[in-house]
Amino acid sequence: MKKQIAVVFGGQSSEHEISCVSAVNIIEGLDREKYDIHKIGITKEGHWLYVDTVADMKDGSWLNSKVTAVIVPDQRHPGIWKMDAGDHEGRITVEIQPIDVAFPVLHGKYGEDGTIQGLFELAGIPYVGCGVLASAAAMDKISTKIFADRIGVRQAKYVTDVSRDGSQTEASMDAVERELGYPVFVKPSNAGSSRGISKAHDREELKAAIALAKEHDHRVLIEETIRGHEVECAVLGGQQVRASKVGEILAAAEFYDYDAKYNDSESKTVIDPDLPEEVKEKVRENAVAIFKQIDGFGLSRVDFFVEQDTNEVIFNEINTFPGFTDISMYPMLWEAMGTEKKELLDRLIELAYKR
Repeated sequence: MKKQIAVVFGGQSSEHEISCVSAVNIIEGLDREKYDIHKIGITKEGHWLYVDTVADMKDGSWLNSKVTAVIVPDQRHPGIWKMDAGDHEGRITVEIQPIDVAFPVLHGKYGEDGTIQGLFELAGIPYVGCGVLASAAAMDKISTKIFADRIGVRQAKYVTDVSRDGSQTEASMDAVERELGYPVFVKPSNAGSSRGISKAHDREELKAAIALAKEHDHRVLIEETIRGHEVECAVLGGQQVRASKVGEILAAAEFYDYDAKYNDSESKTVIDPDLPEEVKEKVRENAVAIFKQIDGFGLSRVDFFVEQDTNEVIFNEINTFPGFTDISMYPMLWEAMGTEKKELLDRLIELAYKR
């Protein structure tokens, strides 16, 4: 019998649109002879809708669905309720749809941060990707720093501003000037796709950058600038973890921000860049070590810098549900290893069952 797969997409984060594109690519890559696919879209307001077709996802008309999708917590027979309130007499019809595996194709807050993973745990639904702890730890950049410090992986030096009312900002700027120097990168601790990130070259720009980051999260990370190659490595597995080839980002902008990632055709990715083999191997080793350190499971993309002149590998961040768009590095890296998208998706679903 076919497995019943619930692909969950959209969400309330700033990466809503990227999630929708990733979900279309995943659905089109799944083997229809193995899976019945149920599409559940989450609007920016947090409404869960049952979606009929991929075409509805592509043109955005899924937002007009009249069928609400509700996760049913049941450790024996988990699934979703499809609740249709479209009857002209106001009658609600309910259809119960059992679900074998949830595939949360969600990036950023309320999807990649452990929240929906906890919901699936409570509902008894196996799900693709990292668990609650790994998702939460990797989503929060400051927490990731703490985890990585424990295994001695080199990272960029940093300062934090975690005040909710801005009372720490002046002291944080003083620490930046004392310990890091300019320029620095300023990032919300919880955000994805480079939302809210900016580069500051002086105190005035730093203050504005912190204010921008705090629009996304009150916890702000300020890092020294590392000059060199920006590289990424994909990891896959559970008890046994594999690392892919290394890919390099060639950003069209000063840094790889949201527009450079998704809107600027001049940004490019290079698979297996011209770097010393021992450097690429160090990237792969560190990617697996960091994935294991946060208790990762299923998949992640781990990002590094290779420092100019020294070729030293410096950890940047880990993404527990990387993009699956046409230009996303994660599936491209595995394709370069000989693993086609359909096989990759099968493996991720198998891992969900194993856990």
